[in-house]
Amino acid sequence: MNYALPRHAHPHEQTGYLVKGRIRLSIAAEEYDVRPGDSWSIPSGIEHGAEIVEDSQAVEVFSPVREDYLPTKTRN
Repeated sequence: MNYALPRHAHPHEQTGYLVKGRIRLSIAAEEYDVRPGDSWSIPSGIEHGAEIVEDSQAVEVFSPVREDYLPTKTRN
């Protein structure tokens, strides 16, 4: 299973922890082979991307909150 997340940057700090699987993470000019138990931190505004090498599960936290990830409210 290979899936690529294109390189991008955003104003949020991003921290993650890989629960299972394997990903290749690029942060600025560095490349990392991330395995279960590894964590990462991406400062605000730094270009990054990833390749999902195996079926993976990760926990990520963004600060400040990413409004675009929140569910939209509907009115009745």
